[in-house]
Amino acid sequence: MTDLYQTQRTMRNMRKAAMQRGLVAILDVGTSKIACLILRFDGPEVFRESDGIRSLAGQSSFRVIGAATTRSRGVRYGEISAMQETERAIRTAVQAAQKMANVRVDHVIACFAGGNPRSYGLAGEIDLQDGIVQDQDVGRVLSACEMPDYGDEREVLHAQPVNFALDHRSGLDDPRGQVGGRLACDMHMLTVDTTAIQHLLYCIKRCDLELAGIASSAYVAGIASLVEDEQELGAACIDMGGGATGLSIFIKKHMIYADSVRMGGDHVTSDISKGLQVPLATAERIKTFYGGVVATGMDDREIIEVGGETGDWERDRRTVTRSELIGIMRPRVEEILEEVRARLDAAGFEHLPSQQIVLTGGASLIPGLDGLAPKILGQRVRIGRPMRVQGLPQAATGAAFAGAVGLTLFAAHPQDEWWDFEVPSDRYPARSLKRAIRWFRDNW
Repeated sequence: MTDLYQTQRTMRNMRKAAMQRGLVAILDVGTSKIACLILRFDGPEVFRESDGIRSLAGQSSFRVIGAATTRSRGVRYGEISAMQETERAIRTAVQAAQKMANVRVDHVIACFAGGNPRSYGLAGEIDLQDGIVQDQDVGRVLSACEMPDYGDEREVLHAQPVNFALDHRSGLDDPRGQVGGRLACDMHMLTVDTTAIQHLLYCIKRCDLELAGIASSAYVAGIASLVEDEQELGAACIDMGGGATGLSIFIKKHMIYADSVRMGGDHVTSDISKGLQVPLATAERIKTFYGGVVATGMDDREIIEVGGETGDWERDRRTVTRSELIGIMRPRVEEILEEVRARLDAAGFEHLPSQQIVLTGGASLIPGLDGLAPKILGQRVRIGRPMRVQGLPQAATGAAFAGAVGLTLFAAHPQDEWWDFEVPSDRYPARSLKRAIRWFRDNW
């Protein structure tokens, strides 16, 4: 625990140094693509104190000066499975982005979708010594949160204070400087498999880059795709990637739950490949050009040439109707959405004041999804695109880039994490476990 605390602090300091130099790279390591964006930050105003609890979140303005994507290799279910192939793909993306930006970057901030994320809601409270909340009191109350025993094979990826209460007043964003006798805090903690993080750290090191921050794809996709009132009132973001579908729940502008389903768009492609007996590349092309999940009468008459290169003339000029293709795709898409629904139910999503659901990620672009998803997930579903970021090329503004765009916002305005505060070194408790969603009913 102490090691990780120090690692995260070191990364925060690196991010500070990179931003003072004015350049940082963003790396979205996905199953189907690896995207790299290079950000240039404006000079001295980078570290203006913001008005929230965000100690490092100086309202820095930035623009994207380089962008590149490459086909991902060696990544399955959002986790690295073949180190050398992933290293080559990352180098390709970073070098292409550097060439476009005409700069060299040393520091990257990365996100990934795998690692079996698990959410915990923690609570802690302390008595104030001199009646006014200071920085060190925030550190003390965070360390007073009872740590769950989350296992030796797991690491903490995010640990964010999401709510403060001073005496009887709850819902405070920043209690510092306020007067009271007893300070309480709710914290959301996200853990992932240690190996998933270690592989990513090692791979980035092998690319001669320094890691200045790491985030969950589900979290950053939510930052990019949920508009402000959705983040405030309560909403879920479903990031439908290639190998994994991430989900995050936000309320009061904080993520309070995250999870991941180990299925995505690549599984739909694989089903087409098996169903039509064609190579994966052909299946991907057919899915992209003709795919869908809602069949109409017209689709029986739309003929798709499957093609092939076997040399068998009869086999190579096969055709299927679009409705047959939809018949292959729809069951898998339904399965993914049913699994997401089960995770939302387990999280107690129905207890939120607003049940808005936003679908994003490359697989959310399948035609007809906006008609199918409300039947499975509930009425309030929309397809989300990431918000606009200055300098972002047109090709990188679609839903497939929600993770990368969210990571730029995370880099510029990181939320406070546990390691941004001086936590007393003797306070790394590991006692009881409290599941994340208990607060939905109690605190909001």
